[in-house]
Amino acid sequence: MTTLTRTLTTFDRFGTWSADLPLRLFLAWEFFESGWEKFNGSNWFADLQANFPFPFNLLPAELNWQLSMWAELILPLLLLLGLGTRLASLGLMVVTVVAIAAVHWPAHWSSLAELAQGYAITDQGFGNFKLPLIYLVALLPLLLKGAGRLSLDHWLRARFCR
Repeated sequence: MTTLTRTLTTFDRFGTWSADLPLRLFLAWEFFESGWEKFNGSNWFADLQANFPFPFNLLPAELNWQLSMWAELILPLLLLLGLGTRLASLGLMVVTVVAIAAVHWPAHWSSLAELAQGYAITDQGFGNFKLPLIYLVALLPLLLKGAGRLSLDHWLRARFCR
């Protein structure tokens, strides 16, 4: 076996246990931080209630605030533990899609080139959907594959699903 093959085999073994952990840690931090800001802040959802997609546009702004805040506080903890990872990922994806529609999508655009200007971190009148899109892409492998071996999901499945 060559040195390269041994090295790649070692990485494969290590990745089997921990490849999803950096995604879980990153996303848990980002979403929890957002939920914590809502927990310590005041509700500003009333100003954009009309921008919320169906069915959230039918709910009161206070309920949307509470749903978003608690989802961003509880679901990241589940990601961190690797417990109910697929459900937590799906919930955070819903929160993110609603946030893109209500806050990050440009108010007006007439061409794909104009829409592409919103693929930015800062809002200069064209939207700013780059970061939430990155979150969606990072959540996708956790939704499709789960948390991996270094998780409570894996431990529970090994313990009770024999």
